[in-house]
Amino acid sequence: VLLDIQMPDMDGFEVIAELGVEKMPQVVFATAYNQHAIRAFEVNAVDYIIKPYTTERFNEAVDRAMLRIADKGPRADDSRLEAMMQKLFGDDARSDRTTKDDDAGSDRILVKDRDRTRLVKAQDVDWVEAEGNYVRLHAGATSYLIRGNLGKLEEKLAQFGFARVHRRFLVNIERVSEVQPWFGGDAVLVLNSGAKVRLSRTFKDAFEARFLSP
Repeated sequence: VLLDIQMPDMDGFEVIAELGVEKMPQVVFATAYNQHAIRAFEVNAVDYIIKPYTTERFNEAVDRAMLRIADKGPRADDSRLEAMMQKLFGDDARSDRTTKDDDAGSDRILVKDRDRTRLVKAQDVDWVEAEGNYVRLHAGATSYLIRGNLGKLEEKLAQFGFARVHRRFLVNIERVSEVQPWFGGDAVLVLNSGAKVRLSRTFKDAFEARFLSP
C-alpha cells in the first residue's frame, strides 16, 4: 500500500491505528512531508519516499516491499532459493569442505526481479552499493536490490576483480575508465557506463596498488 500522511478524513498513521499494525499489508509512505519519517518506521513501514519522487526511487521502494513480502510469506519452492542465498552469502560459503560440484554457479548472484528470480553474472555487475540491510547491484542501466551484507559480498566478488573503494561501495575494476581527483584526498571513479563512484582516501592506496604505475 502506498499511503500518504495528510488525507481528508484521517491521516496515514490513523489508518494504520484503525486497522492495526499486525493486519496492515506492507506500507510505503509517499508524502511531501519528511518530518514523519521516524514515526513511519516505528509502525513498521517498508520505506518513506518524499514527493516529488523519481521512478527509480519509487521502484526501489517497491523492491523493498517485495523482498519483505518474500521473507514473511515464503512459497513452498522458496526454500530452495533461500538455500541458494545461504550458499552465496552464508558463513560457510567459503568452507574448505566445498567440493568442485558445489562451486557450480559460484559466479552467479541470485536476485529477485519483480515476480521472478534471476541469476546475474558477477562479471556483468559494474558496482555495488550498500543500503542498510540490503545491497544494490548496478549492471549497466539496471539495478537489483538484494538482502545481504557488503562485507560478505566483497569476499565473494574479490575473485572476479571487485575492490572495496568506500565503506559503502564495491567496484568492478574492469569497468573503471578514469580516476578524477576530489576533495580531502578522495577521488571519483568514472566507469565505462558513465556512472561515478566515490573512492575514499581510506581505500585509495590499496586501489591504486592494483595497477601498474609508470
